[in-house]
Amino acid sequence: MRQKKDTGLIGLTALSAAMMMAALYLALAGAPEANLKSETGRLAQRIIYFHIPTAWVGFLAFFVTFAAGVGYLRTQARRWDIVALASAEIGTAFMLGVLLSGSIWARPAWGVWWVWDERLTLSLIQFLVYAGYLMLRGTVEDPARRARFAAVYGIAAFVSVPINFIAIRLWRTQHPLMFGAEKGGLSPEMMFAFFFCLIAFTLWYAALLGHRIRLERLRDEVEAVKQNM
Repeated sequence: MRQKKDTGLIGLTALSAAMMMAALYLALAGAPEANLKSETGRLAQRIIYFHIPTAWVGFLAFFVTFAAGVGYLRTQARRWDIVALASAEIGTAFMLGVLLSGSIWARPAWGVWWVWDERLTLSLIQFLVYAGYLMLRGTVEDPARRARFAAVYGIAAFVSVPINFIAIRLWRTQHPLMFGAEKGGLSPEMMFAFFFCLIAFTLWYAALLGHRIRLERLRDEVEAVKQNM
């Protein structure tokens, strides 16, 4: 059974790697140029093919942490705690990528690396909230208590996701809308590259999640062997 799972994970990893290579080409060369006067702006615009999919993966990962937290509280099963931990780690890393890529885009677009815009501030808070989730897990020694506290924290922390998602519609934020060239977003000609990158990043997340879950299960097996020695 494990061999079949490992084979499936290897296949998913290979597929996600191929998709990410194609996404890299589309983002940097294959997608049409943005209709901007500045050469720097046209180049910076291409980061959006990574910035938005990275944010999507972060949101997806935090939803999985939320769902796994509910699953753990209902069943007390270790497998749900493993999924919650793995997805939270990946989501936190991707949210850091969102902040960094957004800052790289903001420098030529706005002339500064950072502004205390509502959407940007919420993204920073969200990153810190989930960094706190990981820190919480490191401060509780008892596995059952750690999993229970983390599940409750992960469920409560998820409220930041829908708030962050609709922030640009709740407030008059500087952050551009995703779609609609007239609103600073993507034109229809860029949609193929955008959605391809979105799918590629989603597959990458699934592969990373599979590997992280496998690593945590191996860690549990090692700990079990140590206790039986």
